[in-house]
Amino acid sequence: MSSRDLQSRFDRLRSNKVFELFVVGIIIFSALVIGAKTYPLPDYLHAVLRALDTGITLFFLVEISIRFFAEADKRNFFKSGWNIFDTLIVIVSLIPIDDTEMALIGRLIRIFRVLRMVSIIPELRMLLNSLLKALPQLGYVMLLMFIIFYIYAAVGSTFFAAINPDLWGNISIGMLTLFRVMTFEDWTDVMYETMEVYSLSWIYYLSFIFFTTFAFLNMIIGIVVNVLEDERRKIRDEEELEANVGQPTIQDLKQQLDAIQGMLEEKAR
Repeated sequence: MSSRDLQSRFDRLRSNKVFELFVVGIIIFSALVIGAKTYPLPDYLHAVLRALDTGITLFFLVEISIRFFAEADKRNFFKSGWNIFDTLIVIVSLIPIDDTEMALIGRLIRIFRVLRMVSIIPELRMLLNSLLKALPQLGYVMLLMFIIFYIYAAVGSTFFAAINPDLWGNISIGMLTLFRVMTFEDWTDVMYETMEVYSLSWIYYLSFIFFTTFAFLNMIIGIVVNVLEDERRKIRDEEELEANVGQPTIQDLKQQLDAIQGMLEEKAR
């Protein structure tokens, strides 16, 4: 069997939906095994979990090898950040460090194997890529939100520090209190306490909630949704472009008609 035929078989296996679903199932099972290790279990169950973990690691090694050999140009495999991430996770998981001082790192690496779900499922990759591309725009929104937090915390510490130093003692504590207000965690208790001294302090809290919870958070959601729609549009355009490869365009047909017309005119002469 030639290397091209072998690569073609690996490619068909990699693209097989049943194989993809099986890999997803193993990733979910791996997450369950990791979760089971956090409970107090008998020694024999710990031995079973270690054996299962070894089997899962070997399966991931086989799966990443299939994906590597299925690539026509092996150099292109490592041009994908997700492939590099998957390879590193699998390689580090193979290192026997459970009985050493690096055991904690080994357990953390196995926890991150759950993230391989993102590299396997295209929809999850699209969501994460959209979030990363939205970060530059989100950065300015977060900066503006920090300015609002800082101003309100300074005002709150100035007026309310004498009422409750534990909540408004300084500007950093005031910002933590405002975060509690923004997430609606018993924020009315904080408001009613200050209203006993400043009856109009409800304006302070309601205006802050309007700026942060209602305005800025909706802006963040809007930015992420717009970037997600752009990503989906790009994917649709790429799929349409691939589907139309080899098919004549309107410009090509027009050029052919012009050529035919020119030939007819020459014959008519």
